[in-house]
Amino acid sequence: MQLVRDTLERYLILWLCGSASLALIWGQNDSQAASYFSFWKTWTLTPSIMLAMFCIGFLLPKDELVQVLKNWQAVLFGTCTQYLTMPLLAFVIANLFRFEGSIYTGIILVGTVPGAMASNILTLTARGNVSYSICLTTLATLLSPLLVPLGLLLFLGVSQGPNPGAVFLNLLQNVAAPVVVGFTIKMLFGRNRPSLLTLAAILANLAILWIIAVAIGLNATRLQSVTPILLAGLITLNILGYAAGWFSGGLVHLDEMKRKALTLEIGMQNAGVGTILALQFFDDPTTAIPPAVYTFGCMFTGTLLASYWCWKR
Repeated sequence: MQLVRDTLERYLILWLCGSASLALIWGQNDSQAASYFSFWKTWTLTPSIMLAMFCIGFLLPKDELVQVLKNWQAVLFGTCTQYLTMPLLAFVIANLFRFEGSIYTGIILVGTVPGAMASNILTLTARGNVSYSICLTTLATLLSPLLVPLGLLLFLGVSQGPNPGAVFLNLLQNVAAPVVVGFTIKMLFGRNRPSLLTLAAILANLAILWIIAVAIGLNATRLQSVTPILLAGLITLNILGYAAGWFSGGLVHLDEMKRKALTLEIGMQNAGVGTILALQFFDDPTTAIPPAVYTFGCMFTGTLLASYWCWKR
């Protein structure tokens, strides 16, 4: 089972490209595919994100919570930086590139969601501070029921965005609560059981792959119309997110290992959560296109950046 985990994590970008490509090809070439993906959206997407978040909680070591308490200033700074810079950058880019309608909404979603768990894996590759990275992801995830609805309200407004209370309850139930439950169960029953930790890591990665594949399948025909300007906007957002993490870490004199962790955390948004919100709260499924496309972009650039840092050392 450890071999399966290592293979999944080491080649995650390849599995992501493979599964999404299959969904894309099937969705574009089979007229019946849309009904299957619609069915899976209804019955599997919410359980999948809850499973992924539960596994993240289960994988969180007790020591990481101790680190949060001991080093709470640095963790709080990183989380505040993420929730302040990424929504603002998304808003500026969406207006600068003159995006409209569902694409505009999708880009705002990309900017408002918390950081992705994939950043923790890539921080390990980059020889960064993994403990700090996990603390950042955990705090951002736990605060997401409050801060994501606030971001959507500020940058979309009630008339365009979903009801903030509904988003709060959704994220509390489907994102934050599973993390807490997973960690609690690990403390009660799963300590010193490496096989369960390995299984949790496998399930978390498979759940994320499934979520993105379903989103791609639902939008298979629409993805043919993805424009170079949309790709340019998303890449710009991604690179500016990395820059915000690196330079803000320098301003408060974080060491190099923590700066690497903060850089990857801010640039790599949890597009899986963004995809779920897009499909659940917006009538137009094309709203999910920017989060789905961003997943590929940030995984690709994050892998390149982490590999460069690994090689440089």
